[in-house]
Parts: sequence; C-alpha cells; structure tokens
Amino acid sequence: MSTFEYCGFDPRGRASSGVIEAGSLKEARERLAAGGVLARRVNPSRRRLRFSTDVRAVVYRELSALLRAGFPMVQAMDTLIHSHPLSQARILLGSLREAVAHGRSLDEAMSQACPALPALERAMIAAAERSATMETMLERLSAFLEEQEKLRASIHTAFIYPACVVGLGALSAIVMLGVFVPMLTRALSVAETDLPALTQLIMRVGRFATHWVVLVALTALAGSVALAWRRARRDKAARERWDARLFRVPGLGRGYVLLAGLRFAETLATLLKSGVSAIEGLPLAAQATGSPWLTRLAAIEVESIRHGEKLSDAVERMPPLAAPLSPWIRTGEAGGNLAALLEHAASRCQSQFDRYVARLLAVVPLLLILLVGGFVLLIALAVLLPVFSLTEGLHPV
Repeated sequence: MSTFEYCGFDPRGRASSGVIEAGSLKEARERLAAGGVLARRVNPSRRRLRFSTDVRAVVYRELSALLRAGFPMVQAMDTLIHSHPLSQARILLGSLREAVAHGRSLDEAMSQACPALPALERAMIAAAERSATMETMLERLSAFLEEQEKLRASIHTAFIYPACVVGLGALSAIVMLGVFVPMLTRALSVAETDLPALTQLIMRVGRFATHWVVLVALTALAGSVALAWRRARRDKAARERWDARLFRVPGLGRGYVLLAGLRFAETLATLLKSGVSAIEGLPLAAQATGSPWLTRLAAIEVESIRHGEKLSDAVERMPPLAAPLSPWIRTGEAGGNLAALLEHAASRCQSQFDRYVARLLAVVPLLLILLVGGFVLLIALAVLLPVFSLTEGLHPV
C-alpha cells in the first residue's frame, strides 16, 4: 500500500484535500470516486509526515472537544482537516482519518502515520480506547504536552541571556586581539623602551590570535567534539555513562535531577490517571525524562515490580529520583492516591527547578560579565602601562 496526496471537491462541493492509501494511482482515484470525492489531482506522497509537539497538542484538544460534542471520530477528523490553524497538518490528519475510516484504531493509525510518535502518547491513546475515555484522555494529553512545551520554552529562554553575554565576550576578544593589540604593537615598535611583562604577554597573544593557527585549532576542536558526540550517540553504553556523570556535575547536576524528577512525576501521574499500570508506566515515564541512564534503570526495575516489589522501592534504587520522589510515592501507595501525590511531587519539583533557574540566571551572567570585564581591563592595562612608562621617560622627576 502506498500513500497518495489528493485535492479536489467533496460531495457538497467544498474544497477537499488529504491523503489516501491505495495499491496504485488508479485504485486511489477509484476509492476517492467511490467516496464521493471529485479528485482534481492525485499524486504519490513524498512528504515526511510528522506532527510537532505544539500541533499535536492542538489536535488532541480540538479532537477532544469535537468528540464531547457528539461527533464520531471520522467526522471529527474531517472537521479538523478543514480547520485553518491546522492547515499544515492536513496531510497527516487525512492519513489518520483514512486509516480510522477503514477500521483501524487511533493508536494503530498514529503509530503507522507517525513512526516517531513517543511511546508515552501511544500508550495513553491505547489505554483510552480500551477504557472508552478517548475525549477525556485526549484533553489530558493535550494539557500534558502544553506543559512540556512550556517547560522546554522556559529552559531555552533561561539560556538566551548567558549566550548573548558569551557572544559579546567573544566579539570583544576578537576586536581587542585582532585590532587594538596590532595597533599597539606598531605604535610601540618605534619606542626603545622596555615594555611591561603584561604588555609583552598580550602582544604575544595578539600575534598568535591574528594567525590562522587559532582558527584551525578551534575548527579542529569543534570537529573533534562533534565526532565524539556522534560516536557517543551510537554507543549506547557510552551515552549512558556520560548521562550518569551529568547528574553528578557540581551545580548543573542539581538542575538535571530536578528536571528529571519533574518530568518523571508528571508523566507517571498522567499515565496512572489514564488507566496505565505502574509496570507499563515506569519505563514510559523514564523515557520522558530524556535520560538514557534512567531509561535503563527503569527497564531493570520493571522486572522487580513484576515480581511483587513496590513502585516506591523500585524508584528508590534509581539514584536521581530517590530523594525527590521516593517518599511521595511511598505515601501515595500507602494512602491509595498515588497519582495525586505524584502531581504534588511534580509541582514541588517545578517550584524548586524554577528557583534553581532563577539563581542560575542571577549568578552565571554576573560571572560572565566579570570575565569579560576582566579581559577588557587586562587589554586596557596592557595599553596604558607602556604609555605611562613613555610619559615618565619624557618628563623625568
């Protein structure tokens, strides 16, 4: 079966576009005609169909609203296809509608149309279909994705200012070493006086920086880092080792622990409220943290839960999650309200992570500004000290 894109008119005369699966172009046209669609153009689909996270959140929320209003799934998807804010996702929505119309579940349709769809979403949609709570689940999933996008945006925003400071410092270094230091060298070359040690050092650095050696060295360093990163991504064991070390980095490791705890607790709470068991939810929540090391640990602990151990004991053996989450999970298990306690733990991790980011934004830019200011001060002293020496030579006391 192949996927074909089409555009034409539906039985009501409205413009219609989407995708259809068929064995050949002729069969695609015949199936469209049988469905009352007058196809104006049918072509093999060459697009890579995928949903971005924000688009998926909108689709889930709108689909939930239509299902609550009494629309059947196929008609609800057809309505979404003609929705203007989702115009860029029409091809994929058309593929989903076609698959559902031919008897497939939404979980199967999305798994085939979006191979990169996170396992978390597939599990939640499958659980919703088993429990006949699709509209509630889709709304919950939409809220979850929106919270994840908000968290990702806050992390990216937090590093904009430090990145700007680093860029300014690099630009200042280029201008100082590439322009002012050579000018200083030429100006002082005619003076027969001993230059201060600081000035000689800055002049040597400037002469070195003006050659292509620095650019070549930086390029080689960047290439080596990129190559090492690619090798680490292919080497699962190496990736897990680096990830485990990242949790122990002074300062930054604390933020990584809080972020992993936040994502784990929020994801597992959503899964449990959606009817997914703890055995199924533990590896999915670990995957949602983005940590390869935690994902491996969760896969090991799933077996212990299958053999009768409690979820709190399993989480306690996962070092980054033990301190922030294990007491809350133990309390939730004892009180029979695990999902609610996990949401509370996620809220606590969120507030701690916000305070951590606020402190980081207060300290890191200050340190970077001090470094840039210290570098500019060194250049200024390197320029002024020989001038003072020459002045004293011209006007002896």
